[in-house]
Amino acid sequence: MIRLVFALRRKSELTRAEFQDYWLNKHAPLVASFSTDLDILRYVQTHTMDDPANEAAQKARGDMEPEYDGVAELWWASEKALEQNMATDAAQVAGAALLEDEAKFIDLPNSPLWMAYEYPQINPSPERVAAHTKSGVVRVFFPLRHQTQIAEEDARHYWLTHHGPIVRSHGEATGTLCYRQVHRANSSIDEGLQSARGTQVESYLGHAEAWVDRGSARNSAEARNANRAFIEDEHNFIDMERSTIFFGKEHTVIDRR
Repeated sequence: MIRLVFALRRKSELTRAEFQDYWLNKHAPLVASFSTDLDILRYVQTHTMDDPANEAAQKARGDMEPEYDGVAELWWASEKALEQNMATDAAQVAGAALLEDEAKFIDLPNSPLWMAYEYPQINPSPERVAAHTKSGVVRVFFPLRHQTQIAEEDARHYWLTHHGPIVRSHGEATGTLCYRQVHRANSSIDEGLQSARGTQVESYLGHAEAWVDRGSARNSAEARNANRAFIEDEHNFIDMERSTIFFGKEHTVIDRR
């Protein structure tokens, strides 16, 4: 499957609570009403938590970008299937309606979006781990850009083949239930989506995502050592000043997998 990742900043006149309320209770039903027209297989909202963990995770890595207010993600069967669907009249009508509503609450120029492919690293079966609002599980979201002196291909390779195994090796100690790398697809679809929204922010190389059980050994010496190992290696390829990290809770709006 291919995934649309849409990192969202709220309009300046809205509080985060107001933004997230509109997004979940007004915009999400609108997306769901067009799920057939757009052939969406899955749609998930991750709402950024107002939590000291956001600041702590960023401070541990140095100067970083401010966290986003949330992330919208939509899945399709394939890039080809999405391209074919986008060409239909029904999809174009649906897309225009959604864009009109997005402009009511999203700071579109400062909210980057891109198509991506996921690479599971720690993956449960079945894939049903979620950071529900009333659970002790949180979702870690880490949109990252690579250091400019490293070629994109080399940064992707390092992230996947060197950093990934380090994170996997500490999965039990950190209470990590699931960990994936989600790499930007460099799809031709990106330009049209960004142009329609007036996107001014450069896309990320991708993002790392993890579902962590906060009640599982997170304050142990092993967990602290693991976090130090993660951060030390991240500095080998990630441009921290152009990346960010935050914690969120999920709301699954559509799931037709």
